[in-house]
Amino acid sequence: MQDTTYVRGAESLTEAIRDLAERGWKGEATPIEGGDVLCGTCGVTSAAGSLTVNGIHRLEGASDPDDMAAVVAVTCPACDAKATLVLQYGPAASVEDADVLEALPDPPSGAVDPD
Repeated sequence: MQDTTYVRGAESLTEAIRDLAERGWKGEATPIEGGDVLCGTCGVTSAAGSLTVNGIHRLEGASDPDDMAAVVAVTCPACDAKATLVLQYGPAASVEDADVLEALPDPPSGAVDPD
C-alpha cells in the first residue's frame, strides 16, 4: 500500500514542512534542471518521474499572488527516504522547479490538499 498524505490547513511553507516532518518526511530533496531531483539523504540524483509522490500541498501567498509554492512529499527511489521537495510555480518558478514539477508523476487520488 502506498503511503499517501497531504498537509491540511498549513498557511505557510514552514508549517507545511513541519507537518510533513512530524509525519515522517524528514529528508530534503532538491530540484535540478532537466527534471531531476537530488536526494539529500543518499546523494543520488533521480529523474523526477521515478519518485513516488505521496502527497502535495499548494501554497499561495495571500498578499502576493505570485508567491506560489508546492510542498511535495516524495519517496526516493534509491534509498526509500521520505523527503520534502519545495517547488515554486507560476511566474516565480525557476527553470529547475518548472522542469521537476512537469516531470513528477501525478499524486495518488486523495493526496492533493483540498484547500
